Amino acid sequence: MPWGFRACLRTADQSTPDNAQSAHSISEVQELSVNASSLLYPMFAMVVLTALVLVTLFRRRVREVRDGRVSTRYFRIYQGELEPEAAAKAARHFSNLFEAPVLFYVACLAAMILRLDGWILPALAWAYVLARLLHAAVHLGGNRLRQRIAIYAISWLLLLGLWIAILVGVGLRAG
Repeated sequence: MPWGFRACLRTADQSTPDNAQSAHSISEVQELSVNASSLLYPMFAMVVLTALVLVTLFRRRVREVRDGRVSTRYFRIYQGELEPEAAAKAARHFSNLFEAPVLFYVACLAAMILRLDGWILPALAWAYVLARLLHAAVHLGGNRLRQRIAIYAISWLLLLGLWIAILVGVGLRAG
C-alpha cells in the first residue's frame, strides 16, 4: 500500500504445520496476550465509564427523591410522573452506553480473536474511549447540544475507522 498502512496494521501469522501437534507454542500464547492486552485496557476503560455513569444515575435519582421532585412510586414501573431532567439525562446516557459501544466491544474482541496487531487498533480504541468520555461529560454536564452532537459524530467515525482497520487487517492477511 502506498502510504504504509501495512506497517500500521500487522497481522500475526497463525498458520500451523500440517502435523498432529495442536497445542500452541509458548511464544504464540505470549503474542496473543500482548495483542489482547492492547485492546483490553480501552475495553475496561469503557466498562469503568459505564459504571461511573451508573453511579451518577443512582445519585441523581436519590437526590431527586430526597428533594421531593419525584416519588419512589415512579421508579416501580416508570409511569405516572415525569422523571426530573438531571436524572433523565443520566438514565438516557446510561442506556446509550449499551447501544453504539456494543459495536466497540465486538470490534475489539474480533481484533483479538483474529490476532490483529499494530498501533492503529489500540490508537483508534483509545480515541473512541476518549470521545465517549467527552460525550458523557457534555451530556451529563451542561448538555450543549452542538458540542454533544459533534463529539458523538466523532465517536462514530472512530468506531467506523476501527472496523475498517479490522477489515483491512483481514484483507492483508488473505492477500
